[in-house]
Amino acid sequence: MNIVVDSGNTFSKIGWFEGEKLIRYTTHLEFPELIRNVKAELPEYLFFSSVGRTQEEFQEALGEPVQVMGLTPDTPLPIAKHYDTPQTLGADRIAAAAGANYLFPGEDLVVIDMGTCITYDLIDRHATFQGGLISPGVRMRFNAMHTFTKRLPLFEPEKTPDLIGKSTRQAMQSGVMNGTLSEIEGIIERYRHNYPTLRVVLCGGDAAFFESSLKPPIFAVPELVLIGLNRILTYNVSLQ
Repeated sequence: MNIVVDSGNTFSKIGWFEGEKLIRYTTHLEFPELIRNVKAELPEYLFFSSVGRTQEEFQEALGEPVQVMGLTPDTPLPIAKHYDTPQTLGADRIAAAAGANYLFPGEDLVVIDMGTCITYDLIDRHATFQGGLISPGVRMRFNAMHTFTKRLPLFEPEKTPDLIGKSTRQAMQSGVMNGTLSEIEGIIERYRHNYPTLRVVLCGGDAAFFESSLKPPIFAVPELVLIGLNRILTYNVSLQ
């Protein structure tokens, strides 16, 4: 049994794997809950990726004699990186890319990860991460309108609003949600101009708002980052 941890600024996810197979996962864990979950079933290998805590902090909090591997800019990867600033490349982006390449080997892929920001990353058929785009996420867009104006209220996203809003709330929902949908469709179209057989892989917490509205074929893989982290783990174990 392997465990992979994707630890964000506030919450963490855990995935339990047997080899390459995801057995189960848990999300929205605060750090103490994360530690309790890991200690309840210590794995053979444990892989830790975080934007807020170091591998050493995690190991110390765990307090167990289990081997912990971490994802850093120097970690060996099952895919190549063609990126000018690898030290600044987010762990979630490279993990999602590794996961998509594992699921769809030998294909040109764009991974659209819809979280705090929306990232559109290209992995070519030669298993090379080529980079991509970073755009504001939907909640960031709502927050921006609320923060930088005097009278616009703050709303949560709603699925498939009407294009023409008949109230301020409806107009803001349409602007953010339909605007984001048009952005996604436009970027996919531009990618496909250069990569006609491109496969689109969608993940992230806000993907559910859009997956049914996008033209097929779209492949939604909610736990793509966990799958990618496990793929990086098994690759590093094979090098030992």
